[in-house]
Amino acid sequence: MKRFSDYLHIVSFDVPYPASYGGVIDIFHRIKALAALGIKIKLHCYQYGREQSKVLEKYCHSVNYYPRKTFKNPFYGKLPYIVNSRNSSELLHNLIQDDGPIMFEGLHCTFYLDHPALAHRFKIVRTHNVEHHYYKQLEKVETRYFKKYFFRLEAEKLKKHQHIMKHAQLIAAISPNDRGFYARRFHNVCYLPAFHSNQNPKFPAVKGEFILYHGNLGVPENYSAASQLVKEVFSKIKHPCIIAGNNPPRELQKLVENYKNVELRSGISTEEIHQLIKKAHINVLYTKQATGIKLKLLNALFQGKFLIANPLMVVDTGIEQFCDSVGELEGMAEEINKLMLLNFSKDSYQERLIGLSENFNNDKNAQYLLSQIGPNTGNLEEQEVGKEKKNLTLISLLLSFFLP
Repeated sequence: MKRFSDYLHIVSFDVPYPASYGGVIDIFHRIKALAALGIKIKLHCYQYGREQSKVLEKYCHSVNYYPRKTFKNPFYGKLPYIVNSRNSSELLHNLIQDDGPIMFEGLHCTFYLDHPALAHRFKIVRTHNVEHHYYKQLEKVETRYFKKYFFRLEAEKLKKHQHIMKHAQLIAAISPNDRGFYARRFHNVCYLPAFHSNQNPKFPAVKGEFILYHGNLGVPENYSAASQLVKEVFSKIKHPCIIAGNNPPRELQKLVENYKNVELRSGISTEEIHQLIKKAHINVLYTKQATGIKLKLLNALFQGKFLIANPLMVVDTGIEQFCDSVGELEGMAEEINKLMLLNFSKDSYQERLIGLSENFNNDKNAQYLLSQIGPNTGNLEEQEVGKEKKNLTLISLLLSFFLP
């Protein structure tokens, strides 16, 4: 049997490059960190809308793509749509060609987690959220009936389907909060912090001229948060405010037009978003759910100046102490006015980086992941046979002392 250091399978719910949104940011930078440690990665990507990437070939031993089966009827079947649509017999065929450990990205990719052909493999599920909580919140903020019903049904299916994770040898939760949730249900749970792009951050200057909220505005959670910030916070201040993100709904565009101090920027690249984070005097982030960890929160802390967030954005993330203000919407306008008068301190920034490096060091966390998988975790059945042989040898040795 080959040793683990020869390969690691990673099954991704999407093509993880470009690393332009939360989940794929974590996957791509984890791949980079593992590759730097000499791990040969066999990457498997479900593809729907994103192009195949030559960049991934720089870090992976092999890259395979499988079409996501997007059904005309998203309500079809007992499995969650996000799982049922990621179902490829070719993937299973490729996974059983060797005995390497398999890392399934999110509940999305667990269609084959309990398959008999993989019963004796070391399997890891990387959780990016408590998915049924996430979809329940999407249902609450969605206004269109069809989508609202879909999110409700999907949340119910995801809650049932999460029991499949009992077939994993390791569940790697992305936040302390999520680790607590899964540890109450499964015995094999660890906290593996999010991997990110902020490897060599630089001081972003002492002063900025505007307040920034950013996120993928095509996601209901984000455009709902942006709308609330405009109505309940930005409308009450005179400072320039920018909402940045792609695919904003028409309702948000119309709302922003009502306020002279608020600007909406869409159709922009990840690099342009990062430049806005650095130039803003205050990054404001808001969410209505406390699952997972928002990668934009990490970006704002590593790249930006002052940060204001609501409690659900930072609760049990391990980084709440690095925010300059944590509070609900009603107090944010006053806090913004206070912080706009202050210069951002280089000493404060250095203290923040030191604190963040405790948990969010990609190299250290890649090594931790490997330590949790173990040095030789391919075919578990063969390992059990090995253990039995060792036990028999020990028993024979003990008997030799007592028998004539």
